[in-house]
Amino acid sequence: MTRPRNPVLLAVSFFTIAMLYLPLFGVAVFSVNSAKYGWVWKEFTLSWYTGLLANSYILDAAWNTLALALVSTLISTVIGTLLAIGISRFPWRRRTESLLDLLLNFPVVIPDIVMAGSLVVVFSLLRALSGLFEAGLATMIIGHATFQIAFVALVVRSRLVAIGTDIEEAARDLFADNWYLMRRVMLPLLLPGILAGAMLAFTLSLDDFVISFFTSGPDSQTLPLYIYSAVRRGVTPQIHALSTLVVLITVILVVLAERLSRK
Repeated sequence: MTRPRNPVLLAVSFFTIAMLYLPLFGVAVFSVNSAKYGWVWKEFTLSWYTGLLANSYILDAAWNTLALALVSTLISTVIGTLLAIGISRFPWRRRTESLLDLLLNFPVVIPDIVMAGSLVVVFSLLRALSGLFEAGLATMIIGHATFQIAFVALVVRSRLVAIGTDIEEAARDLFADNWYLMRRVMLPLLLPGILAGAMLAFTLSLDDFVISFFTSGPDSQTLPLYIYSAVRRGVTPQIHALSTLVVLITVILVVLAERLSRK
């Protein structure tokens, strides 16, 4: 027998969901409204979406966003996967493992503004040693990878916990060396977790604004930075269309990452 539903709890739940998603729905609606200004609905149109393809500033920002997300995700996926394996499979002492867990979770819970401020200080010190750390796409890649690594490592480590050590021990009993164990046993089993972590890291890079803002240069504007600067001059339907596309891509990647992590 099912318990009766609490109407107050249901009302609070629906109100919370509405507060989260109604603004996004409103942005999507006005992105297909032919009216350029105001809140008056005129007619359905996709001209604001097609206009994005003719805007060179948006195309440059989209390319920078894609390049930043791809390179930083590749770096963070490799390092995060190795970090997760090293923490989970090396016989650390209990205190050392607890400390590593704390350090691994720290970038996830720390405010973005604190992380961005610390990156500014670090890059300022590094620029005194080399001109390679001038603000631009390279510093943005490093900045994104610093917080993406923790997310990838946490996802891959949860996959390692689910797998256990029985299969690895069986492979060892059958005289598998480290390279064979990693290539033919560990990687195939970890692949769903690695892909899920990579998609999560890619999504975080696409949406990041704070760290991008503090580490970007004059020629490395991304879509979140472009939307921020455009909104300060006034919200237009083209910005609604661009924001809707960014949200749609993010939702698709999050759903795919969640499906892969389930497997």
